[in-house]
Amino acid sequence: MRTDYLKQNFPFTHRNIFLKLLLTLFFVGLAFRILFFHSLPSQISPVLESPFPQKATLSEPHNSPHSAALSQPLSEPPPVLERLPEPPPLLGRLPEPPPLLEFVSETEDQLPPTESEQCDYFNGDWVPNTSGPTYTNESCDLIETHQNCLKNGRPDREFLYWRWAPRQCDLPQFDPKRFLNMMRNKAWAFIGDSISRNHVQSLLCILSQVEKPVLVYHDEEYKSKSWNFPSYNFRISVIWSPFLVEAAIFEDINGVSSSEVELHLDKLDSKWTDQYLDFDYIIISTGKWFLKSAIYYENDTILGCHSCPKRNLTELGFNFAYRKALKFVMNFVVSSNHKGMVFFRTFTADHFENGEWFSGGTCNRTAPIKEGEMERKYLNQMLRDIELDEVGKAASEASKNGVNFKLVDFSALSQLRPDGHPGPYRQFQPFAKDKKAKVQNDCFHWCLPGPIDTWNDIIMEMIVKG
Repeated sequence: MRTDYLKQNFPFTHRNIFLKLLLTLFFVGLAFRILFFHSLPSQISPVLESPFPQKATLSEPHNSPHSAALSQPLSEPPPVLERLPEPPPLLGRLPEPPPLLEFVSETEDQLPPTESEQCDYFNGDWVPNTSGPTYTNESCDLIETHQNCLKNGRPDREFLYWRWAPRQCDLPQFDPKRFLNMMRNKAWAFIGDSISRNHVQSLLCILSQVEKPVLVYHDEEYKSKSWNFPSYNFRISVIWSPFLVEAAIFEDINGVSSSEVELHLDKLDSKWTDQYLDFDYIIISTGKWFLKSAIYYENDTILGCHSCPKRNLTELGFNFAYRKALKFVMNFVVSSNHKGMVFFRTFTADHFENGEWFSGGTCNRTAPIKEGEMERKYLNQMLRDIELDEVGKAASEASKNGVNFKLVDFSALSQLRPDGHPGPYRQFQPFAKDKKAKVQNDCFHWCLPGPIDTWNDIIMEMIVKG
């Protein structure tokens, strides 16, 4: 019945057309399916094959605070990277970061410090300086004979053509006119031994290119002096106090002792303490004299000595006396009512080779050395360790008491300049009569002009930066 119905309603020709239509639709759908799924993998394969795409765009609005940082070149990392805290211990087990992060980290280390960061002026290198010193022994008549190396006949000149370059920042050359303008109506004091006098001469020679200072005071031995710059009402003083504590010294001009130094470790030298509050800027230093033979007193009673074999006294050692004296000095500084700026300058080591000053030691080098090329002497290292320890404690106390106290550590940069000493040219023309003459060398003080001039560059920058 149903077959007859179909035959009547759908003749063969119609059925044939209908089947063709169904087949056409089937093949068209199959072709579309094959074409679509074949092309789809080619569109998504780059994302699936590379977990770190070369370029990614973050969908942040244009006014996002991060958008400016992301537009910076890779050589300048976003500021947020500089403030990231140290990673927790768990992150230490993560895989190595991709090359991009390594590059950013290296770049951060090479960036100059920001204005809020302080430069480490004492970590650097001596580099060639074709312009040479700002003064000469002819343009400055304030150089003492023993440091006037060129006038005394030193033949080489290379030691004059170097400058100190900190590794992380620029160190401008000392500007004498700017300095004098900053120091109007102020007073400076350099308190210490003959290296302090050496330093004062360097500063005076630089400033004399603007105005000649006038000597207004000197003691009987010309070891303590004061100068005035009339146009600026500016005074510079050097106060001879090699131990900073009270001492009786028995030696001649050449340093030859007739008896041990008598050192009172519980009494500060009044030559500097009585004037302490009169100065706006003070540079204190000591050190090398504590290596001399000495008898130590406290409460006017002998405690012991250093290097006194002919006396029946307890050998306490110079390190005992230096620590005790320096602690006493630091307590005075940090508890004072001084309202200016106080520096403690570390002592500078000597460069005697093949002996000491009293046993034929010399310093004949003509160029700076590299770090580690010349070993620091054991006794010098002991003095330095005591300084850094006691001055470090004092700096912490000073900040609590509102005292502006700073360390100027010239030890390392001076260690690299064995070429900067007078050597045999502490005397006038030492080899004029005999080229093979045996002459006592000075490998402790500094030629002027010379490496010591750099000390003023650093101190001025520390003053400017506060």
